Amino acid sequence: MTTPSTNAITELDAADELLVDAEAGSLPPPQATAVRGAADRFLLGASLVLIAFNLRPVFSSASALLPEIRAELGLSALGASLLTTLPVVCLGAFSRLAPRLAQRLGTERTLLGVILFLALGTGLRGLSSVPLLFIGTALAGACIAVGNVLLPGLVKRDFAGRAALMTGFYTMALCAGAASAAGLTLPIEHALGGSLDGALAAWALPALAVSLLWLPQVLRSGRQARRNGFHVKGLWRDRLAWQVTLFMGLQSALAYCVFGWLVPILRERGLDGVTAGAIVSLSVMVQATSCLIVPHIAVRGKDQRLINASLCGVAVTALLGLLFAPLSTVWLWAVLQGIGQGGLIAAAMTTIVLRSRDPDVAAHLSGMAQCVGYLLAAIGPLIVGLIRDWTGSFSWCAALFVALGLGAAINGWKAGRSVEINVHAVEKAS
Repeated sequence: MTTPSTNAITELDAADELLVDAEAGSLPPPQATAVRGAADRFLLGASLVLIAFNLRPVFSSASALLPEIRAELGLSALGASLLTTLPVVCLGAFSRLAPRLAQRLGTERTLLGVILFLALGTGLRGLSSVPLLFIGTALAGACIAVGNVLLPGLVKRDFAGRAALMTGFYTMALCAGAASAAGLTLPIEHALGGSLDGALAAWALPALAVSLLWLPQVLRSGRQARRNGFHVKGLWRDRLAWQVTLFMGLQSALAYCVFGWLVPILRERGLDGVTAGAIVSLSVMVQATSCLIVPHIAVRGKDQRLINASLCGVAVTALLGLLFAPLSTVWLWAVLQGIGQGGLIAAAMTTIVLRSRDPDVAAHLSGMAQCVGYLLAAIGPLIVGLIRDWTGSFSWCAALFVALGLGAAINGWKAGRSVEINVHAVEKAS
């Protein structure tokens, strides 16, 4: 059952509200980090932005080198599919651990552990071993899952007065991490004399560097244990909550098809690896711009049905162009795909906020959408690899992209209605 939306949509500051605080229901409430001056605040902000940068290279660095990984490590087509799918599965499987770890260890300490283990997992991928390649990828994926959940809340908590500015930097950093890995991993391999191992492991260095920057925040943070003070009854039985979750999951499936397979698709069409990586890099950076603009458009409409469905159409049309259109036009299709996919990511996050009556419900709905949504999204890159293996080409992936886009559009249309999920956050007995 749903209720008409009571959100003051026209008054919503989209940039502020797009960041869902996973610790919204913690007791006692987390306190903002104490800073002693402008230099301290700059260091805190820079650290958060650079942590965000490190949450995406794992996805696109392996994609850029997938043909070389298969050739050098003797990885089968199924193995390649599982390699692109594994980190997305981890996003769903480990995202619900994040609030509990933060309550037990403290958010700052948890993020330091995330960065250090992310560096370890990335480093393991460069040891010329198929088992370690998968173990490292799973470890990195689990760390990214926890970081994905905690970082937005930390940005919102510590920069409450400048959330719009920090949201922009945060979003740009996420996309810059993915774009850098897509565009630079192959040139790094060439610079290292054709070292596949070195090119994969090189992305551990930025993570190690930012862990040193983050260490002062950990040393000055408190260690007061917290507990989850609220629970939400009936969320997992709510039809609208499932429509939001399916919209999130199916649009994410399209996104991780791009992260995992667009470079191999373009290389198979005849482009060299560096050019293919540059095209994907451009598309991902366009996503950042679209991600910043779409929430401001979405909240000004009567509801979000049309924009949600339209963005699905744009993203899928662009993917078909990248599959079949003349190679001379692929840069144009890449830009269009960035507009559609970036807009979809922002629209899904905005929908979570607008369908929730308060921050506690938003935190629980976000947890459900990320857990189930990412597990669902993992089927996208897995099926792309299987289609390539079964048919010997990527052409039939068009059917998958259309099916995912249609499913996302239908659920995005339903989730875009101006109604709220009819559940309430109830304080737990202490």
